[in-house]
Amino acid sequence: MENIKNLNEKSCEIRKSIVQMLMEAGSGHLGGSLGLADIFTALYFQVLNHNPNNPRWEKRDRLVLSIGHVAPLLYATLAHAGYFPIEELSTLRKLGSRLQGHPALAHGIPGLETSSGSLGQGLSIGVGMALAANQKKQNHKIYTIHGDGEMQEGAIWEAAMSAAHYKLNNLIAIVDKNGVQIDGRTSSVMNIDPLPEKFRAFGWEVIECEGNNMTDILAAFEKAKKTTLKPTAIVAHTSMGAGIEEIQGDYQWHGKAPSKEEAKRFIEKICKNV
Repeated sequence: MENIKNLNEKSCEIRKSIVQMLMEAGSGHLGGSLGLADIFTALYFQVLNHNPNNPRWEKRDRLVLSIGHVAPLLYATLAHAGYFPIEELSTLRKLGSRLQGHPALAHGIPGLETSSGSLGQGLSIGVGMALAANQKKQNHKIYTIHGDGEMQEGAIWEAAMSAAHYKLNNLIAIVDKNGVQIDGRTSSVMNIDPLPEKFRAFGWEVIECEGNNMTDILAAFEKAKKTTLKPTAIVAHTSMGAGIEEIQGDYQWHGKAPSKEEAKRFIEKICKNV
């Protein structure tokens, strides 16, 4: 229980950093970053085999952020995990900053595995990494992060078919299933359900979890690590804007930054009961 409490407290710190970053930048994607904060906290402070003091360590697990617009979450998590100073977060989207609106390898951000921005590419990258690891007889895991709106991209399903064909049991794809995207409800824009059944039909192991419940998240990752002979999809049911009750589930906060007054109010309210 103490470990869960510590992880929940860390996810609250990361959420506060995200709100502050976006307020100072005046732009960015808030809703999805907040919704995935618990999953990223679990990954970087419990699940991933990684070393902030040696970001290119050969035996590290790899994380591919396919939905590059939640870069504020990735940056905040990397900073809190010790990859670079937390103070650098205030440079988000500023001229000359390493922390641009979408992650780019060219900026030299420690802990970053891939550039991302155009949706639908990350699973193919993950498949390539997983195949390379198998050919080199390496034991690390490849984790890819996706949005449920991204499941509307055809390239995702080509990669999913390849992953099952090559029995990539070292590949774990996490889908942030919050039910909304930039234009509204996912079910209205382009319905993706039944998503778990689709992954199963493509030959994947599927685990569903409550993506804003730390106990459930850790159990899902533990089960995924034990999967053999096939890739695993973790369908995480989250709430966009999780941690700030007044904006939860509101698609209008997909790509909106808070004002100074809103940021102050949000930070005061974040995870008040943790």
